[in-house]
Amino acid sequence: MKFRTFLGAAAVLALTGASAPAADKDAADVAVEAAKKYAGTTISIVWEAGLQSLDPLNYSGPKWEKLTGIKVKVVEVPTDQMFTKIMQDFKSGAGAYDALNVIPSWMPDLARAGALEPLDKYVDKFGYRDELQDIAAAYRDNQMQYDGKIYGFPDDGDVMLLYYRKDIFEDPKMKEAFKAKFGYELAPPKDWKQFDEIGQFITDKMAPKVYGAGFFRTAPYPQYMFQERFRMEGGKFFNADTMKATVNGDVGLKVFKQMLAENKFMPPGVEQWNFVDNLAAFLQGTTAMTISWPPYGRWAAGYGSGEEALKWVPKSQVAGKVGYALTPLGRPELGVGFDLSVSATSKNKEAAYLFIQWLNSKKTSLERVQLPYTLRDPFRLSHYASEKYRALWPDAPAYLDTIKTSGEKGLLDLSLLQQDKYDEAMTKAISSLWAGEDPKAILDRLAQQFDAITEKVGVDNQKAVYKVWAAKPGAYPQ
Repeated sequence: MKFRTFLGAAAVLALTGASAPAADKDAADVAVEAAKKYAGTTISIVWEAGLQSLDPLNYSGPKWEKLTGIKVKVVEVPTDQMFTKIMQDFKSGAGAYDALNVIPSWMPDLARAGALEPLDKYVDKFGYRDELQDIAAAYRDNQMQYDGKIYGFPDDGDVMLLYYRKDIFEDPKMKEAFKAKFGYELAPPKDWKQFDEIGQFITDKMAPKVYGAGFFRTAPYPQYMFQERFRMEGGKFFNADTMKATVNGDVGLKVFKQMLAENKFMPPGVEQWNFVDNLAAFLQGTTAMTISWPPYGRWAAGYGSGEEALKWVPKSQVAGKVGYALTPLGRPELGVGFDLSVSATSKNKEAAYLFIQWLNSKKTSLERVQLPYTLRDPFRLSHYASEKYRALWPDAPAYLDTIKTSGEKGLLDLSLLQQDKYDEAMTKAISSLWAGEDPKAILDRLAQQFDAITEKVGVDNQKAVYKVWAAKPGAYPQ
């Protein structure tokens, strides 16, 4: 099902209505010309620490300064501290940050608190509405606005993909043996039962050289996979009338037991695997399937292997052998993502806005999502269709097509007031699962923690936010 715009009538008119005269010009060039009057100014931007920050540090920041004379100070913050740092700066009124990277699920909290500057007046002044329509609907319609106002530009096409070894799945002997045993073709799994059967089959045939699958299992990544699987199996996070948590019912227990059982056909010690462990195993050919964000696909193809910043990425042994598919059950998680926003306490709001318009524009963003050493993923229709991107490696067209389809079918991250607290509770629950605690006891405790967070926020306040989120096409399977 394709995403449809879920906005009030006024918001729809605002998003598609008449723009400033500058709208018929390239949005990147408009931003550059308008920003030149701020030459000599320094603006700061909060960015995720690590590879993500190499974009503004090595590429976009220096290029912006060369074009406009505006210096960019990059404030690197670990992802799990970004929300707190942004809120602390807002509450103190210090105005230490001008532009921000915001995880979309935080937007209700930050917007209601007043920490984010509404961007509509700048969008109109600098003619950016037309180019916003090029952002894929999954991100544009769900991650850009709160209460009818634009608070951020979706800037990262995060979505979970299934990666699988084509050479193994297409091996005639493996195909023949698999069909003889299970009665259907060896192919990317359509559901989790098939995933288990395929994973166990490959492990039985090829371990310890190759195991059927591998996943990252340590915090904070598995909770996004739980969010997807829980909903695709029919689960709802809350009773919509009472806001009592319902994660500890039969569906939650089924998913927890499935996740635990899968470890048996994965490599020993998988319970302790982080993002890099899982990446290394797949790139070295030790696992036949995995699920992760789009960078895995680029690195598996060997893209960027000569970059100094990517020396930590193991040399791919599977280049040309990797296929891309939807995750089992066909509605992958739009896990995490980033919006570009302006701090409400910034002393350089227009200069900060012009920087993020330039970053997010069709022209500049296409350059940025092709940087091999950063983690920004394609998020615009023009990215998916780019002939330049589609020529980067032989399977790049299939890669981009899969990202596009996955985004169209993707499920939104849960997004409530104090969402970081709910995320933390889910992360701890899954860690307890790997530690050997009873699944039902863990889920009962998780439901109690959810209820405590909801009570602290205020049941009525949270109920109103949940109602808006749950009504979006990507919140629950339709």
